[in-house]
Amino acid sequence: MKPVFRIDFVSDVSCPWCAIGLGALEAALDRLRGELSARIHFQPFELNPRMGPEGQDIVEHIAQKYGASAQQQAATREMIRQRGAEVGFVFRPEGRDRIYNTFDAHRLLHWAHEEGRAEGEDGEPGQQRLLKKALFSAYFTEGRSPASHDVLVEAVVAAGLDAGRAREVLATGEFAAEVREREAFWREREIHAVPAIVIDDAQLISGGQPVEVFERVLRKLADRRREAEAGA
Repeated sequence: MKPVFRIDFVSDVSCPWCAIGLGALEAALDRLRGELSARIHFQPFELNPRMGPEGQDIVEHIAQKYGASAQQQAATREMIRQRGAEVGFVFRPEGRDRIYNTFDAHRLLHWAHEEGRAEGEDGEPGQQRLLKKALFSAYFTEGRSPASHDVLVEAVVAAGLDAGRAREVLATGEFAAEVREREAFWREREIHAVPAIVIDDAQLISGGQPVEVFERVLRKLADRRREAEAGA
């Protein structure tokens, strides 16, 4: 039997490197199809948990948070666009206009994991993954706000989930405690930057790494597991 791995993908929907990292991970898994498979579980991380619902101008925000000039930001934006293209993800050439609060998006992602179709062993993405990708596309490709309930519900529909149930979750504050508990759990595990990809609760890959990095690590872990099973 081919090895099946659990992958916890700790990330925020407002993180461009998280979109790149997911694309690279999926490409690596495609290359390794037949050798191994994985079930991806998306874990919450908020880059800006105190951000108001109206958001903040992205150039102003990055200048305040990281000290980057508008020229430096433009260069980084182009690098991100190129890295995204390498893994099939489209970033708007002009980049984002604003940064937003993403807590409601994380609540819906938690709901999608609890009530949606799970990841398949054959590599078929679960509805949580489909929602995550729809949220990335809404924000980074289309330039829409992940704090908007209308945008969130449209992403839910794109993932094949129930719009009415999603609106109920958004209106009631459901899954807020669960998301905060998960965020605290990963902070306690010393996860302070994203993406952080944790394989079988043991191997950490940090950042939006190239496809080859994910492929090499996963193949090594698969070989190690086969050797252990053969020697058992």
